[in-house]
Amino acid sequence: MLPYSTQFIEEDDIAAVVDILRSSHLTQGLKVQEFEEAIAHYVGAKYCITFNSATSALLGAYSVCPIGEDDEIITTPISFVATSNMAIALGAKPVFCDIKMDGNIDESLIEALITPRTKAIVSVDFAGKPVTINAIKAIAKKHNLITIDDASHALGSDINQQKIGSFADMTIFSFHAIKPITTGEGGAVVTDNEEYAKNLRLFRSHGIIKKQLWNSDMVSLGHNFRMTEFAAALGLSQLHKIDRFINVRETIARYYDELFENHKLFSTIHIDAREQSARHLYPILLNPELHCVKEEIFSELQQKSIGVQVHYKPIYQNSFYQKRFGQQRLQTAELFYKSELSIPCHQKMSIEDAK
Repeated sequence: MLPYSTQFIEEDDIAAVVDILRSSHLTQGLKVQEFEEAIAHYVGAKYCITFNSATSALLGAYSVCPIGEDDEIITTPISFVATSNMAIALGAKPVFCDIKMDGNIDESLIEALITPRTKAIVSVDFAGKPVTINAIKAIAKKHNLITIDDASHALGSDINQQKIGSFADMTIFSFHAIKPITTGEGGAVVTDNEEYAKNLRLFRSHGIIKKQLWNSDMVSLGHNFRMTEFAAALGLSQLHKIDRFINVRETIARYYDELFENHKLFSTIHIDAREQSARHLYPILLNPELHCVKEEIFSELQQKSIGVQVHYKPIYQNSFYQKRFGQQRLQTAELFYKSELSIPCHQKMSIEDAK
């Protein structure tokens, strides 16, 4: 089976992890700090705070805003559920904005959804394609809102050679196994805001500060969401190779782009010349007449050992959301869900695999 995405672990990655396993510190050592500094430098942010998952990183970002009881965030329904779940966990309500057919939030619809309870606009760079972040920032500035970019798909993406991670007030990255680089599980928040960074570090580690080696003080409520040293070692090793990894993904994606141009049965998502996508996913969008046989197409491809996936069912269609918030319909999000299939595109593939 050729998976739609998978990790790519090389011998230097294994050696980096083994070095930590043979060291004195498996957690709370210096490797996490080294990884954080490298990520911050790579994306052009002042601060990076790692977490044990992108989900806990989202919870941390929402908490330090702070987003809480009866607040609202405006976000996209085409994402993994964690994007909105972590707001609900804090007592807030996700308000879903419809999307464009590239999978990203439709910035032209955001302003109409803003209420006195709105606290933040939370975007998602679907499949690695950057959202129109400058337009979103302009709306946020006008209404005194926080911008949070869930860039779990987009480490390495850029707009006019400026990396995603240097635009929003806070940006979240994921290092899950199928992302462009991996720590197994893991995530991070990057920001230029010193106060956010300080509070994120507290939130990540029990709200405790060390006064002296033998004396600490818990100054706020926190959790244990720390990344391990060996996860950071793997991430740092992988980060050194991210440009090569993305180049492989881009080569495969461009092969698909040329092969599928003006296809009669489906379309693809265009990446603007001023953008670079990390190509976390390669989505194809089936024509409407094929929606009724999408399940059969999916199954047939699986039977031919071509691993495909669907990204995503609109979050509000999940039973938890329907019970809590009632029925909702967003036309483009639902059309996108009926159309979308993600086909294999990752750094472990060759052009022969793509063919």
